[in-house]
Amino acid sequence: MDLFSLAGKRALITGSTRGLGHAIALEMARAGAAVLISSEVPEDCRRVAAEFQAQGLDAQPLPCDVADDDALDALATAAEAMPGGVGILVCNAGLNLHNGPSAETPDAAYERVMAINLRSVFRLCNRIVPAMAARGDGAVILMSSLSGLRGNRSLGVYSMTKAALAQMARNLAVEYGPRNVRVNAISPGLIDTDLSAVFKADPARLEKRMSQTPLRRMGTPREVAGTAVYLASAAGAFVTGHNLVVDGGTLITD
Repeated sequence: MDLFSLAGKRALITGSTRGLGHAIALEMARAGAAVLISSEVPEDCRRVAAEFQAQGLDAQPLPCDVADDDALDALATAAEAMPGGVGILVCNAGLNLHNGPSAETPDAAYERVMAINLRSVFRLCNRIVPAMAARGDGAVILMSSLSGLRGNRSLGVYSMTKAALAQMARNLAVEYGPRNVRVNAISPGLIDTDLSAVFKADPARLEKRMSQTPLRRMGTPREVAGTAVYLASAAGAFVTGHNLVVDGGTLITD
């Protein structure tokens, strides 16, 4: 048995048309999973699913605006109605709308970041995980962040949601572990995606950050995706309630 095989599993990955979500969906599909590509733009979902299918991978589009409760409920219902239901859930959809002091955070930005980064994950898990538990098998991955483990001058609301996701993973791991559902979080550090643009646009800031990272480089989306495959596969079958930091050592640097 291949410890890292996801054959026979159906994986629902939110925010999977770009960045980390796209990389996770691609590597899970390559590992044998039937992946459900989901984001708020239907055309993007169809395009990415078609790209995967052209590579001989099993992928279907299932668009959803996770900020819309009705759409989120419909997503869960549609995914669970498929043969075998959802065996792997990756809650990756998220955004940051404010860089700066907490006191300057617009109310609208606070509400939307909380809704997408945290509330939608709580709601989706509560609609998918009980079905996993009823089947006696499942793996859930919540995308947290290094920012949720450290104090931040300019990522106040974003980092709060990411810290909460790590705690949600621990809570759900305790709640559903007796029925063989594993729930973990991943906390990426600085990864070469659109979210790192603020660093790449400021060479001095990037150089300082790299000097604080033992591996002296940004991570790649595929490196985070590999971690997700591990947590979803038999290789990670005895890991639950963990927040796995993938940051090149930034958190532990001296």
